[in-house]
Amino acid sequence: MKIELNRIKIREVIKDYQDSAEEGVVAYGGKLDVRPKYQREFVYKDKQRDAVLDTIKKGFPLNVLYWMVREDGGYELLDGQQRTISIGQYISGDFSLDDRYFHNLTKEEQEQILNYELMIYFCEGTDKERLGWFKTINIAGEKLTDQELRNAVYTGPWLSDAKLKFSKSNCAGYLLANDCGALLTGSPIRQEYLETALSWINNDEVAGYMAKHQHDKNANELWEYFQNVIAWVRKTFTNHRKEMAHVNWGELYNEFKDKKLDAKKLETEIAKLMQDEDVTKKSGIYPYVLTKQEKHLSIRAFNDKMKREAYEKQKGICSKCEEHFEIEEMEADHTTPWHEGGKTTAENCQMLCKECNRRKSGK
Repeated sequence: MKIELNRIKIREVIKDYQDSAEEGVVAYGGKLDVRPKYQREFVYKDKQRDAVLDTIKKGFPLNVLYWMVREDGGYELLDGQQRTISIGQYISGDFSLDDRYFHNLTKEEQEQILNYELMIYFCEGTDKERLGWFKTINIAGEKLTDQELRNAVYTGPWLSDAKLKFSKSNCAGYLLANDCGALLTGSPIRQEYLETALSWINNDEVAGYMAKHQHDKNANELWEYFQNVIAWVRKTFTNHRKEMAHVNWGELYNEFKDKKLDAKKLETEIAKLMQDEDVTKKSGIYPYVLTKQEKHLSIRAFNDKMKREAYEKQKGICSKCEEHFEIEEMEADHTTPWHEGGKTTAENCQMLCKECNRRKSGK
């Protein structure tokens, strides 16, 4: 890859600056694509954004930027999007710094900012070199998420359409998943909704799905699947609770979508489990009522006092094999199993040797 250092004044860089929010940003007389398809959205917080302008106003050096030279003579911003947009937004009057907008500054102060020279590397190379370099130079700074890095590798028409559906503020995916109560956590612009949908449809093999569909014309398959998952959840679990946002709905949909389920019966069971103080992971109730696997619930464990009390009562004798063990060689167990109504109390605690406990639990 060929790399050449240039010093360019801010007035030239932000010439014809146009920010169409998440649809695209251009600058440098229309020749610079500030947000190429593989780039993320603007994620700087106010404090980070203000720090960029404060650095410039004080005349301190700003970290270098990287532009990729295109075959048509234009440029793509390879690294420095957040800084460039911060500058463009301030000069465009989108925000103030220390209660002063750019237009409130004196002519001298404005000129000082506009004449500030940015250190910019012009980079020329193949697509593979460009994307590899993009991943390398983004190790520092506002760390890229795994999905943002995948987007850099699998850019194409499929990704562009997928981002429209899952990666914009108030995008279709966000609105659908949050209608009548949230079913997902995370932020669309940090690619978390897209990553979740991909993990659902391909059993956590996100990169594999993106590689297979990279050159598809659209992401309709993923979008249709996502709609089906959300519709199934709303139909199956009729009473929304906040814990539902932390459930892997894709995994449950893939396994149970064709099975006949009684929504009313499920709700009765869920309501009862929500009130059970032994169930410490409430979001796990949803997979539990379908799979009956207690591992989803994180049943409350016996505390050390309960274990010691049971151990002393048993005089260190395992309740199953009737052999003597030291306390550290034993594990606490529900005498009456939790699923049969047994509670995590001292009265329902027995000590078993590790082998017997595993054999009883089927581990």
